[in-house]
Amino acid sequence: MRLVPLASANYDFSTAISTMTPAQLRSELFKQLSEPCIGEALFDCLTDLVFFVKNWRGEYVVVNRTLVERCGRSQKSDLIGRRADEVFPPPLGDSYREQDESVLRSGIPIQGRLELHCYPAGVRGWCLTNKLALRGKTDKVVGVIGISKDLHPITERSEDYSRVAEVLRHIHTCLDQPLRVRDLAERAGLSVYQFEQRIRRLFQITPGQLIQKVRMDTAEKRLREGDEPIANVALDCGYSDQSAFTRQFRQTIGLSPSQYRRGFRLPGR
Repeated sequence: MRLVPLASANYDFSTAISTMTPAQLRSELFKQLSEPCIGEALFDCLTDLVFFVKNWRGEYVVVNRTLVERCGRSQKSDLIGRRADEVFPPPLGDSYREQDESVLRSGIPIQGRLELHCYPAGVRGWCLTNKLALRGKTDKVVGVIGISKDLHPITERSEDYSRVAEVLRHIHTCLDQPLRVRDLAERAGLSVYQFEQRIRRLFQITPGQLIQKVRMDTAEKRLREGDEPIANVALDCGYSDQSAFTRQFRQTIGLSPSQYRRGFRLPGR
């Protein structure tokens, strides 16, 4: 290894060539830090992303400003030391806590899960959630770290959108029918690969997740605005039976259809 001392006034970064392994490079840097590197200050700059670190009890240890604001709180200390069920109203908080406990118990990550988040401050929006287990020196799970990235509205004037606009109309009007990616790609005049790449560029999700999102958007709107049987909503949104619909709805939104209807029904409905 050949390194030029940092104190040298004539220090030339181009000559500082290291033969360290990736693990050694990380160790060298982290030993020089005054505190663990978790990127809190960096995540505070991101207004379209929620970031958190929780301990083995599921209590918030680190949060970013976006999460604080969306929970209607004024400072981070309002969340630190609390669990999700102490921050979010029931039954949403219970659902988020169960999700945390699943990762803490099994160590199995949650990756790229499409979710509709409903925050106490009244903010609602679609996001992609990732949660990873944090492991200690003995490989035991000691916490969980996660982010939820907002999905942004698309620009309908883009060329990418014009090629799939008819497909989107087809999805919205034919939710009660089988929707296969290969058929949708053919309708757009694209190969499956081209279609998947275009959908990812536009919506930041896969075609399968897009279909799921449209189904859930339609279902939650009908649950909020009407009182028709849940079984009818399930069938009209493309689910073979109410139990399959309920499982998907709970995974995506954190509540059962009946719980969502009770909690989010529009006034006067």
